[in-house]
Amino acid sequence: MDVWSLSPGFNKNGGWAFSGAVQEHSGSRMNHPISKLRRLHKPHPSPVAPCCANPPQRLRDRPLIMADDAKAKGNKAFAEGRYDDAIAHFSEAIDLASGNHVLYSNRSAAYASIKKYDAALSDARKTVDLKPDWAKGYGRLGAAYLGLGDAEQAVAAYEKGLELDPASEALKSGLADARAASARARGSPPQGASPFGKIFQGPEIWTKLTADPTTRGYLQQPDFLRMIQDIQKNPNNLNMYLSDPRMMQVIGVLLNVKMRGPMDEMATESPDPEQAKSRPEPAKEASEPEPQPEPMEVLEEEKEVKQRKAEAQKEKEAGNAAYKKKDFETAIQHYTQSMELDDSDISYITNRAAVYLEMGKVGLSVIGGGWEEMEGTNLKRGVCGGDLNGDTSNLYEECIQDCNKAVERGRELHSDFKMIARALTRKGTALTKLAKTSKDYEPAIETFQKALTEHRNPDTLRKLNDAERMKKELEQQEYFDPKLADEEREKGNELFKLQKYPEAVKHYTEALRRNPKDQRVYSNRAACYTKLGALPEGLKDTEKCIELDPSFSKGYTRKGAIQFLMKEYDKALETYQEGLKHDPNNQELMDGVRRCVEQINKTNRGEISPEELKERQAKAMQDPEIQSILTDPVMRQVLIDLQENPKAAQDHLKNPQVMHKIQKLVSAGIVQMK
Repeated sequence: MDVWSLSPGFNKNGGWAFSGAVQEHSGSRMNHPISKLRRLHKPHPSPVAPCCANPPQRLRDRPLIMADDAKAKGNKAFAEGRYDDAIAHFSEAIDLASGNHVLYSNRSAAYASIKKYDAALSDARKTVDLKPDWAKGYGRLGAAYLGLGDAEQAVAAYEKGLELDPASEALKSGLADARAASARARGSPPQGASPFGKIFQGPEIWTKLTADPTTRGYLQQPDFLRMIQDIQKNPNNLNMYLSDPRMMQVIGVLLNVKMRGPMDEMATESPDPEQAKSRPEPAKEASEPEPQPEPMEVLEEEKEVKQRKAEAQKEKEAGNAAYKKKDFETAIQHYTQSMELDDSDISYITNRAAVYLEMGKVGLSVIGGGWEEMEGTNLKRGVCGGDLNGDTSNLYEECIQDCNKAVERGRELHSDFKMIARALTRKGTALTKLAKTSKDYEPAIETFQKALTEHRNPDTLRKLNDAERMKKELEQQEYFDPKLADEEREKGNELFKLQKYPEAVKHYTEALRRNPKDQRVYSNRAACYTKLGALPEGLKDTEKCIELDPSFSKGYTRKGAIQFLMKEYDKALETYQEGLKHDPNNQELMDGVRRCVEQINKTNRGEISPEELKERQAKAMQDPEIQSILTDPVMRQVLIDLQENPKAAQDHLKNPQVMHKIQKLVSAGIVQMK
């Protein structure tokens, strides 16, 4: 887990601390009932400047984010003993965030680790200048002075730090080391000094330990070597290791004395390596003058971040439970608290947006001291006497604001695409709820499309299709004007009489846009298409005309005429016959039936050319109904019997369904009756 240093007023990504509150606006919205809910979570003040004066917030935050990344790399390098790399990373972070005292503190420790005490002292002084009330900075200062041999200044620095933090063990240990160094400089042994400390000084110690067969084995044990080196650096630490039987053996070897005691049996043989590994290693902070970045600095930050995340999750779970119970006010409080505790998870923002959205759907508004459910606009007074006008647009606006925050924050955090898509989908849904005109649906459609580019979700796709359909319906409703439609139809009729068919089509089309329910316009436009030879388009218009008004005779005559021109005589006959059911005395329909029968009989008598017959049969074979008849095994047998077994054929023709299908084939020119 990354460890971040939170500067006052900033979050871990370098931005202003996120309050999770809804931004207040000037004007009438300040007095809106929803302001009562806003008071539940007061926003932190954030600086506002004209956009022309400063770059966007995201650009201003970028150097601080990069500084935190470099700091984390420096901590990792230091922990791995790569002090030069750590210095480089801390220096990079300082270039990006020169006012961060922690960066100078850590670089001071890194310099001290490679014994560059002058540089360590410079950084320690800078730390104290930036943060005079930070005890750890004086620890760095004392360590640097101690490394340079200025024990008196080191004592003063440690004492200053203890004034700020009397419980710091690191400062207490550093002060003890500084006082011991000061005492040695004055030539008097400090209180508690071991009389055997001097025997560990000088290079001959290693010769004696190597020569002795017992202590020679100890030299292969890393913890033993660290113990001897610690005593060489600070002889006073010898008392810390006297409980180790190996130390008693070493003292005996160095003094040329046979050491015996209660642990005599262990003084003559090497201790078990496993025991040596399990033995706790003495703390280095009490003995080494070289400062190390205290792990507590990192651990405390990690612990605090984990604790805040855990608390945020608890608040989120509480909000989810309240949401399921439709206790929306409580849910919003919990989600807002989650946002304030942890701004690295946009799910808290999208959840609060979902609450606002749901409140708008069920029709809730803030009234007086609580929430009131609205039944349309019938309720006129709330439970606490407040007026209720049924307007929930403010709730959808709050949802949209939260979704915008979630998307922006999600981009900064490189959140999962699904989370960003979810926020965009909720925003689009809220926009559709606010839409009152076809134009209002355009931003909702655009938002749904953006959500689908992030993550293709079936629910988002369905909402996009619904929004596009509603937009189209509203456009038609907004354009609907029967009076203007009649004017356009009359213009088209005049142009039709003048044989200006393309111009007439334009006016008929405009009339249909103004009034798409007028069957007369479809019939007239079909007549224009027929004159222009656009028979398929004309056929569609006649079918729409009949759909709008099945009793409109003109629709059947126009459709039959087009089918006759397409040489689909069987279909034209059916159309004319269907029209006669609604208008039995219509002479135009009866003439159409007569023409179709003549053409069908002409085909049966073989009075058409082979090319024309072939063309008719090819068209008929494209008809799904004809294909179904010809592939029916029963009808195939009937056709065979008609050719080979006249008696059986007579029995088949008694069946009305079989007779109808045969007549269909005859009308299509597939079968000829002679």
